[in-house]
Amino acid sequence: MKWSFGNVNVHWLGHDSFALEGSKVVLIDPFQANGKYKADILLISHEHGDHLSPDDIKKFVTPTTKVIAANVCQPELSKLKLDVTYLPPNSRVQLGGVTVETVPAYNLTKFREPGKVFHPMEDGRLGFIVTLDGVRFYHAGDTDAIPEMNLIKVDVALLPVSGTYVMTADEAAEATRSIKCRVVVPMHWGSIVGSIADAEKFKKLVGNKPEVIILEKEA
Repeated sequence: MKWSFGNVNVHWLGHDSFALEGSKVVLIDPFQANGKYKADILLISHEHGDHLSPDDIKKFVTPTTKVIAANVCQPELSKLKLDVTYLPPNSRVQLGGVTVETVPAYNLTKFREPGKVFHPMEDGRLGFIVTLDGVRFYHAGDTDAIPEMNLIKVDVALLPVSGTYVMTADEAAEATRSIKCRVVVPMHWGSIVGSIADAEKFKKLVGNKPEVIILEKEA
């Protein structure tokens, strides 16, 4: 399903994966994704296989694709012949008129075992703020509701809602009250963990301010 904000077409490719299609094509975390997009810019939030999928990456890149990735992606991405810039959180780059800012993404309350969260802050996994054709998008990556969200001001926020590894619908609704945005799109459901029920619960909790758009996965 395609949805537009300003002059940018927004395609949800499933799970955490999006294609932002404007004067440039920005692809984020392709995983089990369909589409004939060729990415001018590819963003990889972290190294887990449902975000860094070599088979998916090969479908969408060209020799000129610029890749921005978290430092923890280096062991896997180094196996591919790509033009990669590895960045920590709180960085900023300009790529052909597109601005990419990296922001922290980490867990506070989602544990793989006692005392060990799935996404520790110190590992430097990323969310992204992308400014494309005058529209600011926040892709939160795999994260809980974290204090840094209070500083985010965008047009469109893409937030995980499934729980288990990321925010629950309730936590994402609370995070939406911290983030300054005009529209929010739930993600991280429909594959691996989470369902349409999580997205619908999130929408009900948020209400109509900001507007919540539930996208269908692009076939």
